[in-house]
Amino acid sequence: MLLKEAFGNDFSWGVSTAAYQIEGIGDSSFKGQSIWDVFVKKRGKIFKSNTGDVACDFYNRYVDDIGLMAELNIPNYRFSISWSRIFPLGIGSVSQEGIDFYNRIIDLCLSLNITPWVTLYHWDLPNELQKKGGWVNREIINWFSEFTACCVECFGDRVKNWMVLNEPMVFTGAGYFLGVHAPGKKGLNNFLAAAHHAALCQSKGGALIKSLQPQSRVGTTFSCAHVEPHRKTDKDTMAAKKVDALLNRFFIEPLLGLGYPTEDLKLLRRIEKFIKPDDEKNLVFDMDFIGVQNYTREVVTHTIFSPYLNAKLIKADKRNVQTTLMNWEVYPESIYHVLKKFNSYKNMPSLIVTENGAAFSDAVENQQINDTHRMQYLKDNISQLLRAKQEGVDVAGYFVWTLLDNFEWAEGYRPRFGLVHVDFQTQKRIVKASGHWYADFLKRKEVAAINSSSEISGDLE
Repeated sequence: MLLKEAFGNDFSWGVSTAAYQIEGIGDSSFKGQSIWDVFVKKRGKIFKSNTGDVACDFYNRYVDDIGLMAELNIPNYRFSISWSRIFPLGIGSVSQEGIDFYNRIIDLCLSLNITPWVTLYHWDLPNELQKKGGWVNREIINWFSEFTACCVECFGDRVKNWMVLNEPMVFTGAGYFLGVHAPGKKGLNNFLAAAHHAALCQSKGGALIKSLQPQSRVGTTFSCAHVEPHRKTDKDTMAAKKVDALLNRFFIEPLLGLGYPTEDLKLLRRIEKFIKPDDEKNLVFDMDFIGVQNYTREVVTHTIFSPYLNAKLIKADKRNVQTTLMNWEVYPESIYHVLKKFNSYKNMPSLIVTENGAAFSDAVENQQINDTHRMQYLKDNISQLLRAKQEGVDVAGYFVWTLLDNFEWAEGYRPRFGLVHVDFQTQKRIVKASGHWYADFLKRKEVAAINSSSEISGDLE
């Protein structure tokens, strides 16, 4: 039997969302374009040419959606602030309408006893700043500081939990090296410059928040995966070590004062050209917590055909394992291994699982979604988290990704991760069985399968 009480009274349970994925443009007269507003219009970049122009229309429906959160007993809500909604041009003039929108969200959460957790950057850089080079331009450190200071000054009287960046490995790697995410840039130098500047922003952003709001709790989030070699050979083991350095160690180790993991990934030595005097000490900051975001494990093999790494990820559908719609392996033990690994670092602060979830095929039958695969996924991952906690890992929270089915970046609206189903044609919400299941768990009931879902909020148009 898995009970909420086993995690302690101070454990933070919640859900996570991101601005571009749910808000929609809203009142475009007050909002500048982000890099994703531009990228989704490029041919062939997004599944079925989907865009986030409307998404879940959270901009207009946030009252009902946050009310639904309260109905589901969710006590903590992690959301991001759209930089271009606050600064339409990226810097300079502030949009009061944007400030007012997030003030309304924060105030509504607090009125419903939901604690707001704010992520400052979840991938939606103002396009005006991308025109100046975006994350490749070292000036991003000053631009991001201006945005951070504005948010803390406007919202810090009520927001006590902050995350600086969301998954810097992903937005620099996918956006500036592979070109599959906004802004669609490619090249090793673009990636290394963007990554170094993001690493500086995560530490400087944390320090800035603390200087403005000393009582706040400050963290940042990392995408993490348990990495294993395909075979127990020296070459596969070395390949796995390189992938682990890139995916799991690249950003956390400089933050902890260990520098970039260049010994295990010699490729990263090329980042030295972007490092200026005092950068190494400025990469370090003592966060109050680290956000761990885990969905799967990666299995790695050696190959001579992969530039830079000599390593290749073996896709889950090639390994005869259960997969999600993202073709990610269902492997609950991954979250246990990642938490144990991060906890092994000296001076590691508390860990919080700030994202964990799965996309499966959700069939709507009689206005119900009986998503048993997702319920089992969540139960198994929560069980592995408890296993880590019982073995001494300082893990202090768990946030499901995500509340609502939403725009999943290059995958568009195809994969559905939500506890709540969204009909993107009508914007009707239906709570899935997994949503009721999580709500019952948060009411201290046993985590057990529920055989049906029901429509709680009806048509929210």
